[in-house]
Amino acid sequence: MKKGFLLIVLSIIYITGFAQDGANNICRLGFTFEISKNLNWGFGFPVVTEVSPYSPAELEGIKHQDIIEEIDGIDIRDFSYDDVERLLNPVNKNIITLKISNLIESERIVRVVKDCKRTNAITEAQLAQAFAMMSLESTSERVFICPFRTSVTSNPISFSLFRTFGFTQMDDENSSIENDINNTIRDELRKKGLVYEEGAPDLLISTYYVFDRNPNYRGANRIIIDKETNYRYNINRNRMEQVPFLSHSAAESEAEYIIQLGIKIVDNIYQPGRILWECEANELMDETYRLSDYARIHIPLMFMQYPYVKYARNVQFRVNTNTYNYTGISYDINNLERVAYVEPNSPAAAAGIQTSDIIDRIEKGRLDMSVEEVSANYKTFITRTMNLRDPKTRFTDANGFTRCMFWDTFKYPQVVDAIKKADGLAAFSYLFYFAPYVNSSGTNACDFTLRRGRNKNTVMIRPTIRTELSVTID
Repeated sequence: MKKGFLLIVLSIIYITGFAQDGANNICRLGFTFEISKNLNWGFGFPVVTEVSPYSPAELEGIKHQDIIEEIDGIDIRDFSYDDVERLLNPVNKNIITLKISNLIESERIVRVVKDCKRTNAITEAQLAQAFAMMSLESTSERVFICPFRTSVTSNPISFSLFRTFGFTQMDDENSSIENDINNTIRDELRKKGLVYEEGAPDLLISTYYVFDRNPNYRGANRIIIDKETNYRYNINRNRMEQVPFLSHSAAESEAEYIIQLGIKIVDNIYQPGRILWECEANELMDETYRLSDYARIHIPLMFMQYPYVKYARNVQFRVNTNTYNYTGISYDINNLERVAYVEPNSPAAAAGIQTSDIIDRIEKGRLDMSVEEVSANYKTFITRTMNLRDPKTRFTDANGFTRCMFWDTFKYPQVVDAIKKADGLAAFSYLFYFAPYVNSSGTNACDFTLRRGRNKNTVMIRPTIRTELSVTID
């Protein structure tokens, strides 16, 4: 059985919207959903919770928090999750028609063509995530928790009725910080399709904030404070950043400083003054932090729960980043030498590689190893290269591995040598050939040595660098 390596892959790759059809294929639309119990957004309908990069769903413009109202003309209000799954994945049908709605459109018809591959095919995106320890700088999955409290009105009014927004009167004494906060909010609501209006908007936005020394501070408990949890994702910079916040489980008396930021969205047409949605962040800190910086990082995260709220408190976010070289080849999980599939119009297809070709080598790395050998060699590689990593960059990934670290920039030559010597990994290092700690030549092109029947030849492929990024609420 070839399950050892496969289980490693499946434990860390990002799978969204897959189902098996009657032809022994794995097909995907590329999104996940849940049945809404929210009276203000899609009640009784499936709401999209995640969309995979480069998936059919993304290509057709389906987005996070879209409401699915019909599948192939069937009204699916109050259908169970399993019933919706069956309608989305009928056997021997690869085109699904969806009727969706969101804050921009009250109705849109989308035809999604499933992406289907053989069950034995493993893609380069999946392999990059499986071999992430070769390039944590470009490929990782991380989680973090924000101490947000989010509430919505108890009235059953749909947020889709509100199309424009404006702000309440600004405090002149704090105009600089309020401008920063309001500008960030304006950007986020515009991304969701709402229109800014100064006259008589449907929604009024008000904010409140506090930054001060904590009067209840009794001294930090350095044993309890978990520094490793103090990372947040900066959507504007597309990266995780270390921040001086204490763990959400820390006691208030351990924080020397406190910060609070709240946002209220208020009804301005149907029942003026009614609070429709409110999100408040309360942070404990052991050093000072600019409120404007806090707003720029956290307001986009806060608005990930508008208009659809999943959690009232302590929201956990998951960040999946995967940058890799794409040639369009999928490999046979039972025989990694064999090409299981080649994407049409891909760099591999342009180079003449075909399904069922046998790849002897990629650059100087051989592929004639069992998946068990590859799996064992990968574990050995991780252990032996820990001394080449920078302890200052240490973090825990989403799978609970506590020793994730970037490569030490002063040891890149040793990293290159270690990867070249790693049997079963050297071939797949081409996935990260754009990185100087994998390929010191600076040329992002790879030689593939192929066998097709009795013929053997070498072709050069220039991959496309792909970046797949998703920030989701768990």
